[in-house]
Amino acid sequence: MSADEGGTLPFGDRLRYGMEAAGFFFLIGIFKVLGLDGASALGGFIGREVLYRTPITDRARDNLRAAYPEKTPAEIEAILKEMWDNLGRTVAEYPHLHKISMNGPNPRIEVTHIERSDAAMQTGKGVLFVSGHFANWEVIGAAAAQRAYDGAAVYRPVNNPFVDRWIVKQRMKAGLKEMITKGPQGTRRIFTLLRRGKGIFLLVDQKTNEGVAAPFFGQMAMTTPAPAGLALRLGAILLPVRNERLKGAHFRMHVLPPIRFTPTGNSDEDVQMLTARINEAIEDCVRERPSQWLWIHRRWPREKDVPTGRRAKASQAALGAGSRVDRDGSSWS
Repeated sequence: MSADEGGTLPFGDRLRYGMEAAGFFFLIGIFKVLGLDGASALGGFIGREVLYRTPITDRARDNLRAAYPEKTPAEIEAILKEMWDNLGRTVAEYPHLHKISMNGPNPRIEVTHIERSDAAMQTGKGVLFVSGHFANWEVIGAAAAQRAYDGAAVYRPVNNPFVDRWIVKQRMKAGLKEMITKGPQGTRRIFTLLRRGKGIFLLVDQKTNEGVAAPFFGQMAMTTPAPAGLALRLGAILLPVRNERLKGAHFRMHVLPPIRFTPTGNSDEDVQMLTARINEAIEDCVRERPSQWLWIHRRWPREKDVPTGRRAKASQAALGAGSRVDRDGSSWS
């Protein structure tokens, strides 16, 4: 349950969520008092020295071994420590998101090839900015708002409704003023904004059993077909973006070339092939700085995962979920 909609939460859930939120906000209060740089440093320390030693690191370690079979154990551990350092910093930076700016005398965000996003927004076609959990992923929305890009960010609410409301408030304070939750109502709103030539910001690197199977690091990964479907139906531009942490709370955003695709006329095949192109772009971003991607996701399907929806079942059956595949761009062109 992600929000208290259509009534009040049961008492047990309210108590549990309240206790979780109390601990979260106590920590956030410390981060707020320390200021942006101090909070980021403390968050990095907690990530490296505490969170790195928790059992969830085993999942990240397994994912890294599967994605990079050529890396030594020492290389894997170095990536894991930097990943936790980055995640700790990202959490600690939430109360200071509004201070992370690409403007002013001492900007904390620099952007490469910003002319690509400017040109895309000026076409009036609507732009789907696709990215993943790179560095502090919230910085992308902040930079877009500071560049005066009009649009909205799509997000998945966190389970705790008290924490979720606070996080959404920080995002809106720092960046885009409209947040769209995933679901049918959110999809209708995305359609409306894209038809008006606005920008939509999506993180597309998480597994979804409602998705389609597409290659990612040599394995089939259940992936949202929404960006591909929207781009094909509306003619919107697909623009990959990668965020990179430089030092402390300083970032470099990379605007990559638009993803080009010529439809074949077969709707299902086009969505499948374009989704694979999107995954390929995200994989390239991960490979640039693997230690700044969130390896703790369950990105690849497990045997007990059941695909839902016609397209998901068909793609998983046809492509063989979990099998090793060659990354061959010609097979998706």
